Amino acid sequence: MKNKSIIYLAFMLFLALGSACTKLDENAYDQIPSDNFYSNKNEVLSAVLRPYTHANAWVTPSGQDGWWRPAELSADQLAWPTKGPHGEDSGKWKRLHYHTWTVDEAGLNNAWSLMYAGVGYCNDPIAQINSRDISAMGITQQEKDAYLSELKLLRAFHYLKLMDLFGGVPIQTEPADPLNPVYPSTSSRKEVFDFVEKEIKDNINNVPKLSRAQLGRMSQASGYAMLVELYLNAEVWSGTPRWDDCIAAADKLINNEGGGQNGNMALDPNITDQFKNTNDLSKEVIFSIAYDFTRAKFEPSWTGEFYHFAQRDIYGGGRNGNDGIVLIPGVYNKYEAEDLRKTNWLLIGPQLKFADGVTPVQGTVEYAGKPLEFVDNIQRNSKGSTVSNMSEGEENSGVRFNKYKLGNSVPGVVNGVKVEPDPNYNNTDWNVYRLTWIYFAKAEALMRKNGGNATQEAADLINATKKRAYTDATWAGKAYTTTSLNLDELLVERGREFIFEGFRRDDLIRFGKFTTGTWWDHNASNSIRNLYPIPQRQRDLNPKLAQNPGY
Repeated sequence: MKNKSIIYLAFMLFLALGSACTKLDENAYDQIPSDNFYSNKNEVLSAVLRPYTHANAWVTPSGQDGWWRPAELSADQLAWPTKGPHGEDSGKWKRLHYHTWTVDEAGLNNAWSLMYAGVGYCNDPIAQINSRDISAMGITQQEKDAYLSELKLLRAFHYLKLMDLFGGVPIQTEPADPLNPVYPSTSSRKEVFDFVEKEIKDNINNVPKLSRAQLGRMSQASGYAMLVELYLNAEVWSGTPRWDDCIAAADKLINNEGGGQNGNMALDPNITDQFKNTNDLSKEVIFSIAYDFTRAKFEPSWTGEFYHFAQRDIYGGGRNGNDGIVLIPGVYNKYEAEDLRKTNWLLIGPQLKFADGVTPVQGTVEYAGKPLEFVDNIQRNSKGSTVSNMSEGEENSGVRFNKYKLGNSVPGVVNGVKVEPDPNYNNTDWNVYRLTWIYFAKAEALMRKNGGNATQEAADLINATKKRAYTDATWAGKAYTTTSLNLDELLVERGREFIFEGFRRDDLIRFGKFTTGTWWDHNASNSIRNLYPIPQRQRDLNPKLAQNPGY
């Protein structure tokens, strides 16, 4: 059984409090008055951990419009096309793909609301803990300082993502009072950047180093990872490049100064340990959303986005999906045939039942009663159409997600060998930051400082991660040199390594290709699309909010 006692405690206390992270108008402690709460360490800890249960809604593709969907579905790797009668959803996915979103997008408003709800779930316990004496709460001064700093780091992460998507946003550090509402003005993107940087620097040394006890929580390591992301994108977000600072923050993690959840932080020896249902044992995971289905029935939320209507037959589990997100045609061929990421992380071709490894899985819509075969195109194959666009999909259209593995809950056959139910089924954590991403960030910073040319250190960093995607027999000739690794190739390799992980829009913006690039069924867009609009619903609620230019 996985050692996730902290997250298990958070979830059970969360249930006891009767809160629901999807009810944005509900106070985190609405069924227990705050005056009667915070009377012992367990209650304090439950308040500190409450924002992490909300994180399930905003950090992964979870059936809600958090930051992940606009971060990925507007870029050049993933799309949610209409497939027959499914997935039209009032055209919201097409507008993300075509960069034609409006100020009235419900999805963007939901992303804003979810992230600010997370800010509120941090602000309330910060105020409550800060106002109480340690003796009344049953904690030490060191514990109080650590809890407050942990919450401030998590709040800073929310603001980092809000700044990324929307640019300048209001900075709110006090709990909202519904009886006396405050309408904060918009801070500039640079002001939000400076706030996030200061919050991280002021609090990083007060929180524990990453360890098993800090699994799924903010730690020194996650603080350094946020600094890496902040400085990697500093030229876009603040107007000033910070490559040396990016390198320095990356070195903190590479040199193990932030700790590791399983001993010294290091790259895992393969490309699977970070994404399987025991990835809480990974040495390279820095910050993740931790799930514990075995004890708490708190299960990963991303299956609905990625899984086919008959996915349970494919992997031997209990969960199907809504046949949504697929690879944009052609992305699959960005991987070489020998690349293990292609064969391990992506799903294509005829699908066989996990139960026996022989019987074809049958389709449910256009291919009902026929073998299901995922294909690298989005068109109406069953009708002989050669048109390929966001409106022409069928249930088999597109290469599928297979990066994170849930395991199997029923017996089956894999490569001719019978397997029993996996005791860790459905416990897979979702990674927010991992060490591989830090390697890439440092390599890019080194190259940017060197006029876009690779140094030997930059090439070595990328090769250390890329080598795991090949066997010893196929690695020959695959290593990058200072000549073959240029910025364009680095962007392609970033796409291969971090597909599905929520960074692609940022990468394209940083490389100047988000609004200028063309791919599949997408043409270049106006540069104003590098930022999303401030949702009109929020501006109606708060007249002090300034709209982004061009909207």
